[in-house]
Amino acid sequence: MGRNLIIEKLEGVKARFDEVAELITKQDIISDMKRYIKLSKEYKDLEPVIQAYNDYRNILSNVKNAKDILAEEKDEEMREMAKAELDELNDSLPEMEEKIKLILVPADPEDEKNAVVEIRAGTGGDEASIFAGDLYRMYTKFCETKNWRIEVNRVTEGTSGGFKEIVFNVIGDGVYGILKYESGVHRVQRVPQTETQGRVHTSAATVAVLPEASEFDIDIKPEDIRKDVFCSSGPGGQSVNTTYSAIRLTHIPSGIVVTCQDEKSQIKNLDKAMKELRTRMYNLEYQKYLDDIASKRKTMVSTGDRSAKIRTYNYPQGRVTDHRINLTLYNLTSTIDGNIQELIDKLQMAENAERLKLSEL
Repeated sequence: MGRNLIIEKLEGVKARFDEVAELITKQDIISDMKRYIKLSKEYKDLEPVIQAYNDYRNILSNVKNAKDILAEEKDEEMREMAKAELDELNDSLPEMEEKIKLILVPADPEDEKNAVVEIRAGTGGDEASIFAGDLYRMYTKFCETKNWRIEVNRVTEGTSGGFKEIVFNVIGDGVYGILKYESGVHRVQRVPQTETQGRVHTSAATVAVLPEASEFDIDIKPEDIRKDVFCSSGPGGQSVNTTYSAIRLTHIPSGIVVTCQDEKSQIKNLDKAMKELRTRMYNLEYQKYLDDIASKRKTMVSTGDRSAKIRTYNYPQGRVTDHRINLTLYNLTSTIDGNIQELIDKLQMAENAERLKLSEL
């Protein structure tokens, strides 16, 4: 993409930015909360593009000024300064143009959202549940490094530790855009705690990461929901099995059922259950989008096809392999301790390269 085309595309974005800036000041927009929130988000999303536009125009202007000096200036010292500046500017332009190409490719609109994460033990019996617990600990530690908050919705514990299933919300900035790469089947190869002969077993757990839907994303009619209240079970102290605080919501048209019993308060459990119900309904539509991009981007196989094996944690060799990009790292202990940023960075780089390729910019 030539520089004139970059400017042309950036000026198109600038025109839309100015239009949105004017729209969000109008009274009829402000009074329409759903539209106002949507436009405010668009304004915020366009700000980095406008900053890049201003920086790029500034560099091109300085390039022109340096060339003018070289063409007209007789003073040798001034010419040397202009030449040095021009060389520096020309060196920085290619990197900036690649950055602009990338930000001009539309991002997944869900990336900025919070996420609902589900971890379920797969094949491998008790060892699979223990591994599901290890993955939950890994994500918990990773979220701590990001200053993200975790709220557990429901837990089914394994008989020998870990979880048969755990569902939790992750709240923070840009959560889904980072954690979405974790969707898929995670496989572990190690000697289980229950193995007496020292043989390496293979077990698996499935991770699903969903963008959390807000009340503005989907409208659920109250008459379409059946609410059941029951006693909590599992960890929770004296209130367990004595207080009707657990909530089960059934969306009658779709048949989707969600439960929440992590809180002692029925109101808090209801709020969490409604968030999860909205998210699951929203994701019925969102899945169509994921299926489409999964057929084009290998890094997104995880979210397009949640039955795909994405990563192997091999304890005897101390390695972690991400099968989507054929990446192997020999830092298993560190990874299981929550240091998964390097894996995510590599996946994002691979996806960005594919996004640019598909965009034809």
